[in-house]
Amino acid sequence: MAEKKAKKPEWVPNSGGDEFASYLVEVVTEETGEGNSTKATPVSQLPRRRRLTVDDYIKGVLSKDRTIIAQTITLVESNNPNHMETAQLVLKELLPYTGKSIRVGITGVPGAGKSTLIEVLGSKLCEQGNTVAVLAVDPSSTITRGSILGDKTRMEYLSRHPNAFIRPTASGGTLGGVNRKSRETMLVCEAAGFDVILIETVGVGQSEVTVRSMVDFFLLVMLTGAGDELQGIKKGVMELVDAILVNKADGENKQRALGAKVEFNRILHYLQPFTDGWTPNAYTCSALTGEGIGEIWKVIQEFSIVTRESGVFMGRRRKQTINWMYTMVEDALRTSFYRHPTVSSIIPMMEEAVGNGKVSATMAANQLLRTFEDQFTNGVMQEGAPFAKGSLIVYE
Repeated sequence: MAEKKAKKPEWVPNSGGDEFASYLVEVVTEETGEGNSTKATPVSQLPRRRRLTVDDYIKGVLSKDRTIIAQTITLVESNNPNHMETAQLVLKELLPYTGKSIRVGITGVPGAGKSTLIEVLGSKLCEQGNTVAVLAVDPSSTITRGSILGDKTRMEYLSRHPNAFIRPTASGGTLGGVNRKSRETMLVCEAAGFDVILIETVGVGQSEVTVRSMVDFFLLVMLTGAGDELQGIKKGVMELVDAILVNKADGENKQRALGAKVEFNRILHYLQPFTDGWTPNAYTCSALTGEGIGEIWKVIQEFSIVTRESGVFMGRRRKQTINWMYTMVEDALRTSFYRHPTVSSIIPMMEEAVGNGKVSATMAANQLLRTFEDQFTNGVMQEGAPFAKGSLIVYE
């Protein structure tokens, strides 16, 4: 019998068990009878991983199996048509178990300390008995489309906590600072029983506001000395926040942070609050020392109580779900348009005609749209379109 030898990578923490190990299987050799040559014969072969069924995904998520949760999120994020159909079947069964968490969106300029803040906040919540899921959306490489920063590596303590689950995902170039499938990923985490969902956006400027449409509480993390006080005068992300948190309020920077807090509160006074019945304010904290982290969590809890009692909380949830439906319709139509065989075949010709000034952009666009609309003649769509028969799932 061959002996399996466990080998742990260098990055495994001291408390890490055999789940981090890779196993090397020795092989035995036998004489081939041809000179001195030998032939290696594997003693055992690893079996191929069994393909999970819809029930496997559902049971795994509801039983808080972290491996199955991660695989379910991977399924949801896949653009493979077969995977997408399976993902929707899984989500349909998980929907009754969702909606019980508090969803917090966290955005801010690069370098504001969002990841450090989330690790400290998430760790405190876990120590208090909460279960926390962190969806950290990283910028994407323009070449590989993969994640660049790897936020999970910067939340070392939180990633090891048994009450926490961190899912880094590439933005895929999606504007708005969140992944296109972030909403469905959030539902999977809620169905798994996580009661706090923290969503960290890419955070590249004032256009990163899409996260506002999928969270309950929207937190903007600011810095001092980076021009944020002046930028805050502009509208954009400022008019969408439920609170502003000036980070790195420690050491010599503490007084400047307190001054920035006053300035931000002055700005917020002149803006219309985004949430009815709630007045946003600015606060200070230090993710390094932990000062002010507990205060911002109390603010989030107060927000949840106030908005739930007024009905604003659930009203926003319903509106967000409806808007999500229309967003998915727009995405599906866009995909169907560019996958239409006739449309894709004439696009190069239209591009050349527009580029040479022979046809206006409006005329070319109308021609492409008319070509696409032809597939709806007599109410029948061409085979292979995203809305083909059998792909529609009705949520009852």
